[in-house]
Amino acid sequence: MNSEKKPIAIWLLICCVFVFAMIVVGGVTRLTDSGLSIVEWQPLVGTIPPITQDDWDELLEKYRSSPQHEQVNKGMNVDEFKTIFWWEYFHRLLGRLIGLVFFIPFVYFLVKKKIDKPLGYKLIGIFILGGLQGFMGWYMVMSGLVDNPRVSQYRLTAHLGLAFIILSTMFWVALGLLSSSTTTTPSNNKTVDDINGLRHLAYGLSLLIFVMVLSGGFVAGIQAGLAYNTFPLMNGHIIPPDLFVLEPWYRNFFENITTVQFDHRLIAWIIALTIPLFWFKAIFTSNLPGTTRIACHLFLLMTVIQISLGIATLLHVVPIHLAAAHQGGAVLLFTTSLWVSHCLREDRQVVGM
Repeated sequence: MNSEKKPIAIWLLICCVFVFAMIVVGGVTRLTDSGLSIVEWQPLVGTIPPITQDDWDELLEKYRSSPQHEQVNKGMNVDEFKTIFWWEYFHRLLGRLIGLVFFIPFVYFLVKKKIDKPLGYKLIGIFILGGLQGFMGWYMVMSGLVDNPRVSQYRLTAHLGLAFIILSTMFWVALGLLSSSTTTTPSNNKTVDDINGLRHLAYGLSLLIFVMVLSGGFVAGIQAGLAYNTFPLMNGHIIPPDLFVLEPWYRNFFENITTVQFDHRLIAWIIALTIPLFWFKAIFTSNLPGTTRIACHLFLLMTVIQISLGIATLLHVVPIHLAAAHQGGAVLLFTTSLWVSHCLREDRQVVGM
Protein backbone atom coordinates (compact mmCIF):
# COMPACT_ATOMS: atom_id res chain seq x y z
CA MET A 1 0.00 0.00 0.00
CA ASN A 2 1.18 3.53 -0.78
CA SER A 3 0.99 5.24 2.63
CA GLU A 4 0.58 8.66 0.99
CA LYS A 5 -2.61 7.46 -0.70
CA LYS A 6 -4.12 5.84 2.38
CA PRO A 7 -5.75 9.07 3.70
CA ILE A 8 -7.38 9.58 0.29
CA ALA A 9 -8.69 6.02 0.32
CA ILE A 10 -10.08 6.46 3.85
CA TRP A 11 -11.76 9.72 2.79
CA LEU A 12 -13.40 7.97 -0.18
CA LEU A 13 -14.60 5.12 2.05
CA ILE A 14 -16.12 7.68 4.43
CA CYS A 15 -17.91 9.20 1.43
CA CYS A 16 -19.18 5.71 0.59
CA VAL A 17 -20.68 5.42 4.08
CA PHE A 18 -22.48 8.73 3.56
CA VAL A 19 -23.83 7.59 0.20
CA PHE A 20 -24.98 4.33 1.82
CA ALA A 21 -26.87 6.38 4.42
CA MET A 22 -28.27 8.54 1.64
CA ILE A 23 -29.64 5.51 -0.21
CA VAL A 24 -31.27 4.11 2.94
CA VAL A 25 -32.78 7.46 3.94
CA GLY A 26 -33.97 7.89 0.36
CA GLY A 27 -35.69 4.51 0.61
CA VAL A 28 -37.46 5.51 3.82
CA THR A 29 -38.44 8.82 2.22
CA ARG A 30 -40.09 6.90 -0.60
CA LEU A 31 -41.72 4.36 1.71
CA THR A 32 -43.28 7.09 3.84
CA ASP A 33 -44.45 9.05 0.77
CA SER A 34 -42.39 11.99 1.97
CA GLY A 35 -40.51 12.77 -1.22
CA LEU A 36 -43.08 15.25 -2.54
CA SER A 37 -43.45 17.23 0.68
CA ILE A 38 -41.00 19.95 -0.47
CA VAL A 39 -42.24 21.38 -3.75
CA GLU A 40 -39.27 23.69 -4.48
CA TRP A 41 -35.64 23.05 -5.28
CA GLN A 42 -33.50 25.51 -3.32
CA PRO A 43 -29.95 24.13 -3.10
CA LEU A 44 -28.71 26.91 -0.81
CA VAL A 45 -31.73 28.52 0.84
CA GLY A 46 -33.33 25.12 1.37
CA THR A 47 -30.56 24.19 3.80
CA ILE A 48 -32.19 26.33 6.50
CA PRO A 49 -35.04 24.39 8.15
CA PRO A 50 -38.34 25.99 9.13
CA ILE A 51 -38.13 27.51 12.60
CA THR A 52 -41.18 29.64 13.30
CA GLN A 53 -44.85 28.76 12.96
CA ASP A 54 -45.04 31.16 10.03
CA ASP A 55 -42.31 29.15 8.28
CA TRP A 56 -44.31 25.96 8.70
CA ASP A 57 -47.54 27.59 7.56
CA GLU A 58 -45.82 28.89 4.43
CA LEU A 59 -44.39 25.47 3.56
CA LEU A 60 -47.71 23.74 4.16
CA GLU A 61 -49.48 26.28 1.95
CA LYS A 62 -47.04 25.53 -0.88
CA TYR A 63 -47.55 21.81 -0.36
CA ARG A 64 -51.34 22.25 -0.60
CA SER A 65 -50.89 23.19 -4.26
CA SER A 66 -49.35 19.79 -5.03
CA PRO A 67 -51.26 16.80 -6.48
CA GLN A 68 -50.24 14.66 -3.49
CA HIS A 69 -52.06 16.96 -1.08
CA GLU A 70 -55.10 17.24 -3.31
CA GLN A 71 -55.43 13.52 -4.04
CA VAL A 72 -53.84 11.79 -1.04
CA ASN A 73 -53.34 14.06 1.97
CA LYS A 74 -56.15 16.58 1.68
CA GLY A 75 -56.84 18.26 5.00
CA MET A 76 -53.39 17.47 6.42
CA ASN A 77 -52.52 19.71 9.37
CA VAL A 78 -49.11 21.14 10.26
CA ASP A 79 -48.15 18.38 12.69
CA GLU A 80 -48.95 15.70 10.12
CA PHE A 81 -47.06 17.65 7.48
CA LYS A 82 -43.96 17.81 9.68
CA THR A 83 -43.72 14.00 9.68
CA ILE A 84 -43.29 13.76 5.93
CA PHE A 85 -41.36 17.02 5.64
CA TRP A 86 -38.48 16.00 7.90
CA TRP A 87 -37.70 12.81 5.97
CA GLU A 88 -37.40 14.69 2.69
CA TYR A 89 -35.52 17.55 4.36
CA PHE A 90 -32.92 15.22 5.88
CA HIS A 91 -32.62 13.38 2.57
CA ARG A 92 -31.79 16.63 0.80
CA LEU A 93 -29.60 17.84 3.66
CA LEU A 94 -27.61 14.61 3.53
CA GLY A 95 -27.10 15.14 -0.19
CA ARG A 96 -25.67 18.61 0.47
CA LEU A 97 -23.50 17.22 3.26
CA ILE A 98 -22.08 14.55 0.96
CA GLY A 99 -21.12 17.31 -1.47
CA LEU A 100 -19.17 19.09 1.28
CA VAL A 101 -17.60 15.89 2.63
CA PHE A 102 -16.35 15.16 -0.87
CA PHE A 103 -15.41 18.64 -2.07
CA ILE A 104 -13.53 20.07 0.93
CA PRO A 105 -11.05 17.17 1.37
CA PHE A 106 -10.65 17.04 -2.41
CA VAL A 107 -9.50 20.66 -2.47
CA TYR A 108 -7.22 20.00 0.52
CA PHE A 109 -5.54 17.00 -1.11
CA LEU A 110 -5.26 18.94 -4.34
CA VAL A 111 -3.57 21.90 -2.66
CA LYS A 112 -1.21 19.53 -0.82
CA LYS A 113 -0.38 17.90 -4.18
CA LYS A 114 -1.43 14.48 -2.92
CA ILE A 115 -3.51 13.80 -6.02
CA ASP A 116 -1.81 12.92 -9.28
CA LYS A 117 -3.37 13.62 -12.66
CA PRO A 118 -4.98 10.18 -13.30
CA LEU A 119 -6.54 10.12 -9.83
CA GLY A 120 -7.59 13.74 -10.20
CA TYR A 121 -9.54 12.97 -13.35
CA LYS A 122 -11.34 10.12 -11.58
CA LEU A 123 -12.25 12.33 -8.62
CA ILE A 124 -13.47 15.16 -10.84
CA GLY A 125 -15.63 12.62 -12.67
CA ILE A 126 -17.12 11.47 -9.36
CA PHE A 127 -17.84 15.08 -8.38
CA ILE A 128 -19.62 15.69 -11.69
CA LEU A 129 -21.70 12.54 -11.14
CA GLY A 130 -22.64 13.90 -7.71
CA GLY A 131 -23.87 17.15 -9.22
CA LEU A 132 -25.81 15.21 -11.84
CA GLN A 133 -27.38 13.15 -9.05
CA GLY A 134 -28.67 16.30 -7.35
CA PHE A 135 -30.30 17.39 -10.59
CA MET A 136 -31.68 13.89 -11.17
CA GLY A 137 -33.26 13.93 -7.70
CA TRP A 138 -35.15 17.13 -8.45
CA TYR A 139 -36.04 15.90 -11.95
CA MET A 140 -37.56 12.85 -10.27
CA VAL A 141 -39.55 14.94 -7.77
CA MET A 142 -40.88 17.16 -10.57
CA SER A 143 -42.61 14.16 -12.12
CA GLY A 144 -44.84 13.89 -9.04
CA LEU A 145 -45.77 17.58 -8.91
CA VAL A 146 -47.78 17.75 -12.12
CA ASP A 147 -50.86 15.50 -12.18
CA ASN A 148 -50.00 12.12 -10.69
CA PRO A 149 -48.94 12.31 -7.00
CA ARG A 150 -46.25 9.66 -7.57
CA VAL A 151 -42.83 10.09 -9.08
CA SER A 152 -42.04 8.40 -12.37
CA GLN A 153 -40.65 4.89 -11.86
CA TYR A 154 -38.24 5.59 -14.71
CA ARG A 155 -36.79 8.65 -13.01
CA LEU A 156 -36.78 6.92 -9.62
CA THR A 157 -34.80 4.00 -11.04
CA ALA A 158 -32.37 6.35 -12.80
CA HIS A 159 -31.87 8.23 -9.50
CA LEU A 160 -31.24 4.98 -7.62
CA GLY A 161 -28.97 3.56 -10.29
CA LEU A 162 -26.85 6.72 -10.39
CA ALA A 163 -26.43 6.57 -6.61
CA PHE A 164 -25.08 3.03 -6.94
CA ILE A 165 -22.74 4.11 -9.74
CA ILE A 166 -21.34 6.95 -7.61
CA LEU A 167 -20.85 4.69 -4.60
CA SER A 168 -19.27 1.89 -6.64
CA THR A 169 -16.90 4.29 -8.39
CA MET A 170 -15.65 5.75 -5.11
CA PHE A 171 -15.38 2.29 -3.57
CA TRP A 172 -13.44 0.91 -6.55
CA VAL A 173 -11.00 3.83 -6.55
CA ALA A 174 -10.51 3.45 -2.79
CA LEU A 175 -9.79 -0.26 -3.19
CA GLY A 176 -7.20 0.55 -5.82
CA LEU A 177 -5.47 2.97 -3.46
CA LEU A 178 -5.52 0.43 -0.63
CA SER A 179 -4.17 -2.41 -2.73
CA SER A 180 -0.79 -3.84 -1.87
CA SER A 181 2.03 -2.76 -4.13
CA THR A 182 3.25 -6.32 -4.50
CA THR A 183 1.14 -8.88 -6.29
CA THR A 184 0.92 -12.55 -5.51
CA THR A 185 1.89 -14.34 -8.68
CA PRO A 186 0.06 -17.62 -9.27
CA SER A 187 2.33 -20.65 -9.30
CA ASN A 188 1.12 -22.26 -12.53
CA ASN A 189 -1.00 -21.73 -15.61
CA LYS A 190 -3.92 -23.70 -14.17
CA THR A 191 -4.13 -21.29 -11.24
CA VAL A 192 -3.97 -18.35 -13.63
CA ASP A 193 -6.85 -19.81 -15.64
CA ASP A 194 -8.87 -20.47 -12.48
CA ILE A 195 -8.47 -16.90 -11.25
CA ASN A 196 -9.27 -15.47 -14.67
CA GLY A 197 -12.45 -17.55 -14.83
CA LEU A 198 -13.47 -16.48 -11.34
CA ARG A 199 -12.74 -12.86 -12.14
CA HIS A 200 -14.96 -12.88 -15.21
CA LEU A 201 -17.72 -14.57 -13.24
CA ALA A 202 -17.39 -12.02 -10.44
CA TYR A 203 -17.71 -9.18 -12.93
CA GLY A 204 -20.82 -10.81 -14.33
CA LEU A 205 -22.32 -11.22 -10.86
CA SER A 206 -21.64 -7.56 -10.02
CA LEU A 207 -23.43 -6.55 -13.21
CA LEU A 208 -26.32 -8.90 -12.42
CA ILE A 209 -26.68 -7.44 -8.93
CA PHE A 210 -26.75 -3.94 -10.42
CA VAL A 211 -29.49 -5.04 -12.81
CA MET A 212 -31.38 -6.45 -9.82
CA VAL A 213 -31.05 -3.07 -8.11
CA LEU A 214 -32.56 -1.38 -11.16
CA SER A 215 -35.40 -3.89 -11.21
CA GLY A 216 -35.93 -3.11 -7.53
CA GLY A 217 -36.26 0.54 -8.49
CA PHE A 218 -39.16 -0.35 -10.77
CA VAL A 219 -40.68 -2.53 -8.03
CA ALA A 220 -40.57 0.46 -5.69
CA GLY A 221 -41.70 2.92 -8.34
CA ILE A 222 -45.00 1.15 -9.10
CA GLN A 223 -45.34 -0.44 -5.63
CA ALA A 224 -45.15 -3.94 -7.09
CA GLY A 225 -44.09 -5.30 -3.70
CA LEU A 226 -47.63 -4.83 -2.41
CA ALA A 227 -48.93 -7.55 -4.75
CA TYR A 228 -48.26 -11.31 -4.77
CA ASN A 229 -47.13 -11.41 -1.15
CA THR A 230 -46.48 -15.14 -1.19
CA PHE A 231 -43.31 -17.15 -1.63
CA PRO A 232 -41.98 -19.10 -3.47
CA LEU A 233 -45.07 -19.06 -5.72
CA MET A 234 -46.84 -15.91 -6.87
CA ASN A 235 -50.34 -16.50 -5.54
CA GLY A 236 -50.08 -20.16 -6.46
CA HIS A 237 -48.36 -19.66 -9.81
CA ILE A 238 -44.78 -20.34 -10.87
CA ILE A 239 -45.40 -18.10 -13.88
CA PRO A 240 -48.39 -15.79 -13.26
CA PRO A 241 -50.88 -15.55 -16.14
CA ASP A 242 -50.96 -11.77 -16.60
CA LEU A 243 -47.31 -11.11 -17.45
CA PHE A 244 -48.05 -9.52 -20.82
CA VAL A 245 -51.42 -7.80 -20.56
CA LEU A 246 -50.13 -4.36 -21.62
CA GLU A 247 -49.53 -3.20 -25.17
CA PRO A 248 -47.01 -2.80 -26.60
CA TRP A 249 -45.42 -5.82 -24.93
CA TYR A 250 -42.26 -4.09 -23.69
CA ARG A 251 -44.28 -1.81 -21.38
CA ASN A 252 -44.93 -4.82 -19.15
CA PHE A 253 -41.28 -4.90 -18.02
CA PHE A 254 -41.59 -1.40 -16.55
CA GLU A 255 -45.28 -0.75 -15.87
CA ASN A 256 -46.97 -4.10 -15.20
CA ILE A 257 -46.91 -4.90 -11.47
CA THR A 258 -46.93 -8.65 -12.14
CA THR A 259 -44.09 -8.60 -14.67
CA VAL A 260 -41.95 -6.18 -12.67
CA GLN A 261 -42.17 -8.31 -9.53
CA PHE A 262 -41.67 -11.54 -11.52
CA ASP A 263 -38.50 -10.15 -13.11
CA HIS A 264 -37.14 -9.08 -9.71
CA ARG A 265 -37.83 -12.54 -8.30
CA LEU A 266 -36.27 -14.22 -11.34
CA ILE A 267 -33.04 -12.26 -10.99
CA ALA A 268 -32.98 -13.06 -7.26
CA TRP A 269 -33.34 -16.78 -8.04
CA ILE A 270 -30.44 -16.60 -10.50
CA ILE A 271 -28.30 -14.84 -7.89
CA ALA A 272 -29.33 -17.36 -5.22
CA LEU A 273 -28.08 -20.20 -7.43
CA THR A 274 -24.97 -18.70 -9.01
CA ILE A 275 -23.30 -17.02 -6.05
CA PRO A 276 -23.08 -20.24 -3.96
CA LEU A 277 -21.62 -21.98 -7.02
CA PHE A 278 -19.12 -19.14 -7.39
CA TRP A 279 -18.25 -19.41 -3.69
CA PHE A 280 -17.74 -23.17 -3.89
CA LYS A 281 -15.44 -22.86 -6.90
CA ALA A 282 -13.49 -20.01 -5.31
CA ILE A 283 -12.99 -21.68 -1.94
CA PHE A 284 -12.54 -25.34 -2.83
CA THR A 285 -11.06 -25.40 -6.33
CA SER A 286 -8.85 -22.31 -6.50
CA ASN A 287 -5.64 -21.23 -4.78
CA LEU A 288 -6.65 -17.75 -3.64
CA PRO A 289 -4.97 -15.34 -1.21
CA GLY A 290 -6.43 -15.09 2.27
CA THR A 291 -8.14 -11.72 1.86
CA THR A 292 -9.80 -12.83 -1.36
CA ARG A 293 -11.18 -15.88 0.41
CA ILE A 294 -12.56 -13.67 3.19
CA ALA A 295 -14.22 -11.48 0.57
CA CYS A 296 -15.79 -14.57 -1.01
CA HIS A 297 -17.12 -15.75 2.37
CA LEU A 298 -18.64 -12.33 3.01
CA PHE A 299 -20.14 -12.33 -0.49
CA LEU A 300 -21.99 -15.57 0.23
CA LEU A 301 -23.12 -14.35 3.66
CA MET A 302 -24.49 -11.09 2.25
CA THR A 303 -26.33 -13.05 -0.43
CA VAL A 304 -28.11 -15.12 2.21
CA ILE A 305 -28.94 -12.04 4.28
CA GLN A 306 -30.21 -10.03 1.32
CA ILE A 307 -32.41 -12.79 -0.07
CA SER A 308 -33.81 -13.43 3.41
CA LEU A 309 -34.59 -9.72 3.80
CA GLY A 310 -36.28 -9.70 0.40
CA ILE A 311 -38.50 -12.64 1.24
CA ALA A 312 -39.38 -11.23 4.67
CA THR A 313 -40.19 -7.82 3.14
CA LEU A 314 -42.49 -9.46 0.60
CA LEU A 315 -44.29 -11.76 3.04
CA HIS A 316 -44.90 -8.94 5.53
CA VAL A 317 -46.22 -6.63 2.77
CA VAL A 318 -43.33 -4.17 2.73
CA PRO A 319 -43.06 -2.79 6.27
CA ILE A 320 -40.79 0.24 6.37
CA HIS A 321 -38.07 -1.26 8.59
CA LEU A 322 -37.68 -4.42 6.50
CA ALA A 323 -37.89 -2.58 3.19
CA ALA A 324 -35.22 -0.09 4.30
CA ALA A 325 -33.01 -2.94 5.49
CA HIS A 326 -33.51 -4.69 2.15
CA GLN A 327 -32.42 -1.58 0.27
CA GLY A 328 -29.39 -1.22 2.52
CA GLY A 329 -28.63 -4.91 2.01
CA ALA A 330 -28.59 -4.35 -1.75
CA VAL A 331 -25.86 -1.74 -1.29
CA LEU A 332 -23.79 -4.07 0.89
CA LEU A 333 -24.23 -7.01 -1.47
CA PHE A 334 -23.19 -4.91 -4.45
CA THR A 335 -20.12 -3.44 -2.73
CA THR A 336 -19.12 -6.90 -1.52
CA SER A 337 -19.29 -8.17 -5.09
CA LEU A 338 -17.05 -5.27 -6.13
CA TRP A 339 -14.57 -6.17 -3.39
CA VAL A 340 -14.44 -9.76 -4.64
CA SER A 341 -14.06 -8.56 -8.22
CA HIS A 342 -11.26 -6.18 -7.26
CA CYS A 343 -9.40 -8.84 -5.30
CA LEU A 344 -9.51 -11.18 -8.26
CA ARG A 345 -8.61 -8.45 -10.73
CA GLU A 346 -5.54 -7.40 -8.84
CA ASP A 347 -4.65 -10.87 -7.57
CA ARG A 348 -3.40 -9.27 -4.45
CA GLN A 349 -4.61 -8.74 -0.94
CA VAL A 350 -6.80 -5.76 -0.14
CA VAL A 351 -5.98 -4.25 3.23
CA GLY A 352 -8.11 -2.28 5.59
CA MET A 353 -11.47 -3.89 4.75
